Amino acid sequence: MRYKLFGKSGLRVSELALGTMTFGEEWGWGASKEESKKIFDAYAEAGGNFIDTANRYTEGTAEKFVGEFIAADRDHFVLATKYTLFMRRDDPNFSGNHRKNMVQSLEASLKRLKAEAIDLYWVHAWDYMTPVEEVMRALDDMVRAGKILYVGISDTPAWVVAQANTLAELRGWSRFVGVQLQYSLIERNIERELLPLARETDMAVTAWGALGTGVLTGKYNKDASAEGRAALWGSISEKNLRIAQAVSEIAGQIGRSPAQVALNWVRQQPGVMIPIIGAKKAAQVRDNLACLDFTLSGEQLARLDEVSHIELGFPYDFLTSEGVRDLVFGGTFAQIDNHRN
Repeated sequence: MRYKLFGKSGLRVSELALGTMTFGEEWGWGASKEESKKIFDAYAEAGGNFIDTANRYTEGTAEKFVGEFIAADRDHFVLATKYTLFMRRDDPNFSGNHRKNMVQSLEASLKRLKAEAIDLYWVHAWDYMTPVEEVMRALDDMVRAGKILYVGISDTPAWVVAQANTLAELRGWSRFVGVQLQYSLIERNIERELLPLARETDMAVTAWGALGTGVLTGKYNKDASAEGRAALWGSISEKNLRIAQAVSEIAGQIGRSPAQVALNWVRQQPGVMIPIIGAKKAAQVRDNLACLDFTLSGEQLARLDEVSHIELGFPYDFLTSEGVRDLVFGGTFAQIDNHRN
């Protein structure tokens, strides 16, 4: 395992993060405590130090398990958790991005985790109600109080992230050092705005869903039944199955699993890119960890890029078209060495 600086910070995190949404069986499909510990141990033994959880995962059980698992060497691990999602249904102040929910969520997470502070605290999702200045000031207050060390934001539009960090820098508050986003060969929409924003402003990207809700493992290509191809968050489509087939073919050629190939495509994207791996069994996480043993060739990356290509749309495709470039640069575009690209 190698380590990366987490965006515009000095924090060192492992090149794969361990997701813990599967820790606990309250949602009907997770791992038992015993199996969760095996998953955690396999990751830690490989050198992993970056643990990603959330207050809502398995009704709080995931945080409790994580707190127990890291207790023997708490300061070794980079502990990340999140707030926003509801913890008490039908109570409007037990959800959302606002200060009251942030404070009570943080205190509850600290108790479940048996920790004095959170290394990285994520805004889990944007609620479109709380003013951005309230969120950023409240997060900064928690940093100054010693409850959290760094802040990040997940599942939020690029314009909100840009506004938040601009405001934080202007007022001397803690800025977001990372964004957590859905990203895989079958979900590349963040390439339009969120990824360019992250790279331009030196934010790390932790990518969830790197296996495309299981589609990129190839299991839905093997099972052609209606039940086997049941829609998973809209991820089953003929295009996505073609992408999964290409992943499986490359995996077969190099003697690797499709999951490892899919993870490496994400891992090898530019910028600080950290896939989140999760599993219900220790054997699955060990297979995922083996992606660190190799890299995809330029030819293999190009094939995967081609089969999964998306149109960026307006204004991106417009601005990079030959006609517009000629109008903007007067025929000199190819003569300019742009060190920012």
